[in-house]
Amino acid sequence: MRVGIVGAGATGLAAAYELTQQGHAVQVFERSPFLGGHASTFDVGGTRLERGYHHWFTHDTDIMDLVIEIGLGDTIRWIDSTVGTLHGGTIYNFVTPIDLLKFKPLSLPDRLGLGLTTLYLQRQKNWRKYEGVTADEWLRKHGGRKPYDVFWGPMLRGKFGEDNYDQVSMAWVWGKINTRVKSRGKNMVREMLGYPMGSFGEVFDVLADRIRAKDGEIHTSASVERIVAEDGRANGMQVSIGGEEPRFEAFDAVIATTPSPVLPRILPDLSGEYLSRLSAARYMSAVLIVLVLKRSLSDVYWLNVADRSIPFVGVIEHTNLIHPEHYGGNHVVYLSNYVTTEDPLYSMEHDELLDTYLPHLRKVNPAFDRSWIEASYHHRVDYAQPIVGVDYSNHMPGHRTPVKGAYLANTTQIYPEDRGTNYSVRMGRQVAKLVMEDLA
Repeated sequence: MRVGIVGAGATGLAAAYELTQQGHAVQVFERSPFLGGHASTFDVGGTRLERGYHHWFTHDTDIMDLVIEIGLGDTIRWIDSTVGTLHGGTIYNFVTPIDLLKFKPLSLPDRLGLGLTTLYLQRQKNWRKYEGVTADEWLRKHGGRKPYDVFWGPMLRGKFGEDNYDQVSMAWVWGKINTRVKSRGKNMVREMLGYPMGSFGEVFDVLADRIRAKDGEIHTSASVERIVAEDGRANGMQVSIGGEEPRFEAFDAVIATTPSPVLPRILPDLSGEYLSRLSAARYMSAVLIVLVLKRSLSDVYWLNVADRSIPFVGVIEHTNLIHPEHYGGNHVVYLSNYVTTEDPLYSMEHDELLDTYLPHLRKVNPAFDRSWIEASYHHRVDYAQPIVGVDYSNHMPGHRTPVKGAYLANTTQIYPEDRGTNYSVRMGRQVAKLVMEDLA
């Protein structure tokens, strides 16, 4: 079979790898000049660093199996994580159950209530019973007013914005809690996180090499103008590589890993309910400032910001997970935000956004000074976080589109798990198998 794949992120490359391992001819077309999609890397002082913070949980077996399969298993390191919450200018550790009892913004009864609510959700196995209610409604009712105002509410507002936070399904919160709990091990104390020491970029490069070794082709700076269909069946694509005139490439099947609203633009033959589901998909964009500092900002890897007066929602100090020696002794910090494209922060250029963020870093570390900054970078990622509403599974598009031979695989279809490279790899390999079964 000849299979064309749109997108060279984790999903597209995993699908291409699975297909080429089974002897099929594959071409991958990536619009960007680099591989990896949301997990792509850039150069920081001669070392590769992810544009957006990335790590693995201990139960992320799909991507770990793939990394081992391509010969990079010995690059994976497992490290104790540190988690904290910033509230009222104070950082509170959230590593152990004892830390929760020290969370002074809540009274002791409310601290216990927050802990019991979290413990209860950790032990629930049926996510579907939370699908029909919003997180806002469930947590206000069952978690208590004060814990909601201090902890849950700022988290939801920070992740989904003022216009969307009260529409998010409680199943999404269930998924986030269970993802982190699984990485704590049987003792339920410390969270372990994994990282490939050559960076995610090395994983994608070696994966691409394995695909090419099986005669697969990967084209970067390649734009897919249209998926061509005849008599209701996809039979190829119009592609432009390196800015050249579009040309037709014939395929037996096409896998698109584009965001849902993008697919109808390149596959205009879609119609009916499937098209409606694609059009209804909504996303938040990620806006990141990456700081390279002379000094450490805090001793926490993952710092949740429970203060909506601060214009970012997370401070992820990468070098509190991976030692600063890998980055020339410097400290790497991500200032993370999720916004809609209408938010003023989305449209800000690098210097303006940096000036907006920096005064608030003294709430993290009162000693912080701009002179600490060796370098800074600005990344904007569209379609970063799907907005998961109530009864989401009833509105999610399937991998098979109404156009035979055309398939969709993107982050809106990972539910009830949340987006991540592990689930993207799992989905890519599953859809590749689906294609092989259908064309057999």
